[in-house]
Amino acid sequence: MTVVDRPATYREVFAEGSFRALFAARTLAIGANSLQIFALSVLVYASTGSPLLSALAFGAGFLPQVVGGLLLGSLTDRLRARPLIVAGYAVEALLAAALGLLDLPVAVSLTLVAVVACGTPVFAGAAARVIAERLTGDAYVLGRSVSNMSSSAAQLLGLAGGGVAVAAVGPRDALLFAAGCHLLAAAIVRFGLPTAGRSAARSGGAVRDSWTGAVALLSDRTIRRLLLAQWLPSAFVAGAEALLVAYGASRGFPPGTGAVLMAAPPVGMLVGNFAAGRLMRPSLRERSSPAFLLVLGTPLIGLLAAPPLPLLVALLVVAGTGFAYGLGLQRAFLAAAPEDRRGQLFALQSTGLMALQGVGPLLLGTLAQLTTPALAIAVAGVATVLVAPSLRRAQDRAARLS
Repeated sequence: MTVVDRPATYREVFAEGSFRALFAARTLAIGANSLQIFALSVLVYASTGSPLLSALAFGAGFLPQVVGGLLLGSLTDRLRARPLIVAGYAVEALLAAALGLLDLPVAVSLTLVAVVACGTPVFAGAAARVIAERLTGDAYVLGRSVSNMSSSAAQLLGLAGGGVAVAAVGPRDALLFAAGCHLLAAAIVRFGLPTAGRSAARSGGAVRDSWTGAVALLSDRTIRRLLLAQWLPSAFVAGAEALLVAYGASRGFPPGTGAVLMAAPPVGMLVGNFAAGRLMRPSLRERSSPAFLLVLGTPLIGLLAAPPLPLLVALLVVAGTGFAYGLGLQRAFLAAAPEDRRGQLFALQSTGLMALQGVGPLLLGTLAQLTTPALAIAVAGVATVLVAPSLRRAQDRAARLS
């Protein structure tokens, strides 16, 4: 990988046809997933009146990804990328269509969501592997940056569009619309992604190979530290964001304020990813990762001081910019990945992110229940800041080995 100490340009990134196809399909699919999750939650609540089941419908697609990431992750390297990714989007389309067309028991609906979610890390890992193969140097990092920005925007638009769609046509028709979006994403990959691509030739069963590969990857000290540096802050901040509605209520803010507070970190994330990805030299970006991590955690500690609403929103926006710390890890992470396990490593990264972002709200929510939302959010901020020294050590070790 050629290292040039200048930021790549969006023209360089989007000149690669494979990236254009995967970028468009992934953005569309993320928006469709957000719409699907919202519509299913509404449908479950309407049929059962149970807040618990509605919440389970919202989160049913997260924790099962651990199973797929650990036991199926080697498929990302053993199979050709294009048919694997197309199959993933097609299965998502079938799921959304079944949820919209069939009057299924809630338990069956949630089981189907969980089963399909097991494959999500595999499809995501295959797409990430293709991008890593087609984009080199800082173009790869900028590609990750623009993907992160589009993901945040697609999630926000998907949830907002989900509210509008459910109000206008009902949850079942909204689910059918999500199915159509997944089909379109599959078509974009089928006709936009070249057939060329390698697959690793390995004998033995996929489950055993996946487990062996996951153990080997996690046993590597550099890879483990780089994974934890990406997983843990996201888990802490996800837990803090899950408490923002309760925090706003405890401060006596108007009911609609919770939505404003929850939207502030994604806005900051868009700004931070643009600034770090496009405007900073690669060497400066990488040196700045621990500082960005401090920016991510420190404003959360400031919520203990009960700032006025405008300052509170500003603090959350500033905190969101700190998510750019992850961009400074990407070249080291890619360099540490074994060539024949690169796709599986991306699948493992996705698995940990999803799983811990589900665990973070649970743990911090329990702490908030025992204390206060403000204290729990501040604890998340402190924990995020404490990851910074470990991140620096991981970067230094990766640099020595590269």
